[in-house]
Amino acid sequence: MKIFDAHLHIIDPKFPLYENQGFLPEPFTTEDYLQHVNTVDLVGGAIVSGSFQKFDQTYLLDALQKLGKNFVGITQLPYDTSDEEIIELNKHGVRGLRFNVNRGGSEDIRRLDYFAKRVYELANWHTELYINSKELPAIKPIIAQLPAVSIDHLGLSKEGFPHLLALVEMGVRVKATGFGRIDFEPVEAMKNIYKVNPDALMFGTDLPSTRAKRPFRFSDIELIQEHFDDKTVKKILYQNAMEWYCK
Repeated sequence: MKIFDAHLHIIDPKFPLYENQGFLPEPFTTEDYLQHVNTVDLVGGAIVSGSFQKFDQTYLLDALQKLGKNFVGITQLPYDTSDEEIIELNKHGVRGLRFNVNRGGSEDIRRLDYFAKRVYELANWHTELYINSKELPAIKPIIAQLPAVSIDHLGLSKEGFPHLLALVEMGVRVKATGFGRIDFEPVEAMKNIYKVNPDALMFGTDLPSTRAKRPFRFSDIELIQEHFDDKTVKKILYQNAMEWYCK
């Protein structure tokens, strides 16, 4: 089965790392990543900047060069980043802007409306939110006005899942990632999301699963294969994300 890994982190100690909430991650280089996923038919992926990388772009450009075709970058930037820098990052394969509401390290969520619209108009970038879905009502009116948004890790919480589902109805995408981070059973949640929008779910490994209660395991892929038909599995595991990131 082909896999487009819609959410992975590269942690290379050759580049700047910043302690976040007392945490500094262990190394997980591009070589470590490729070795870890060498048993799947990897067709691409999205390298996501973590809180511990803040606004550093050097690691991301290096990782994009090493991983090559169909790998894109999701970065964190300050709101006053110049147009020229955004365009230059786009040339190197960056395709999204991340707001890390849960962990920090990114621009303040109060900049979401302005900055998300700006990078979309300038470079057609998506906006990605790492946020607990129970916090979504406070920013739902803003998200509803944005052109392209995805939310990490199935929204993290059972309490907020109805709010997430309401945004899926409005076109928001959801990463089927971080099964070891959520407080609910993922299969039923994915089925509900798929019913609302078959194009919404995008699988990712979340490797190396920093600070997750339970790290990624390959049985997470098997879980999807066991509970959905072949057409749906293909959409979740690679087709939706390929369309989202590489069109």
